[in-house]
Amino acid sequence: MHRSFTTIGIIAKPSDPSVAATLAVIFDYLQQQNYQVVVAKDSAHFIGDRSVKSCSPGNMGELCDLVIAIGGDGTFLAAARAIVDFDIPLIGVNLGRLGFLVDISPEDLPEKLHNILQGQYLEENRYLLRTKIIREGRIIHEETAVNEVAIHRWVTPSMIEIVTKIDGVFLNSQRSDGLIISTPTGSTAYSLSAGGPILHPSLNALVLVPLNPHTLSNRPIVIADSVEIEISFCQTAQINALVTCDHIEIPEVLISDTILVKKDPKPIRILHPEGHDFFAILRNKLDWSRGYHTHPDAIKS
Repeated sequence: MHRSFTTIGIIAKPSDPSVAATLAVIFDYLQQQNYQVVVAKDSAHFIGDRSVKSCSPGNMGELCDLVIAIGGDGTFLAAARAIVDFDIPLIGVNLGRLGFLVDISPEDLPEKLHNILQGQYLEENRYLLRTKIIREGRIIHEETAVNEVAIHRWVTPSMIEIVTKIDGVFLNSQRSDGLIISTPTGSTAYSLSAGGPILHPSLNALVLVPLNPHTLSNRPIVIADSVEIEISFCQTAQINALVTCDHIEIPEVLISDTILVKKDPKPIRILHPEGHDFFAILRNKLDWSRGYHTHPDAIKS
């Protein structure tokens, strides 16, 4: 049963003035419908109302029972990481260029938002990855990622030598520019550009994609998302590596460090408008089926 919402948070791309008009439309609509509205501090100045209630994105989950992200997928990812511990749903309004996650356009406001708030929506869970950097037996850094964890060579012309274990079992060693560990959500992002497969969001799977491997037989592999992935390095000379969780950088990872990656137990709850179709999004965003003016099933041979 769909529940009702009372306090709604808004997180917008803070560095982009073009969000102002859409932010104002959503803010005014929610106030007219007597919702309590909280706007992220870094974008509250776009409202122009000094009385607007605001807080940091990290505190949204404590005050709200629904959050709306306005921007592109990057804004959506930041909002997802900010609220994942609070078990509240997220809606995406697309102002970006691609937008696999944010599926309401400004032209569809406020109709689609109104329908969702009235309980007419599809809810989907997307899982995050939690990454731990282990040094001398201690966790020195911990971060989450919605799309992917990527290990890169950093400030060195040489390839890095990576050893991968799955639940403690040796998978392979590789010389490459790095490795992407992607969720189904991230399979249409960096992983896709590196030659990885597209995974349907409902799959309980992860994909490991090598970056420019030295051996061409080193190909992407899809594994269960219940495993723990352990990454270590087998260089003899000291070099640094760079680990990124979505766009968050963890620099100066040493070759003596171990990187542990595992699915976070708490999912992000995404609310889509009714009629949400993942395959239609793929066709639209990736320009598939160009030239078909009708659905292919309707074309007679």
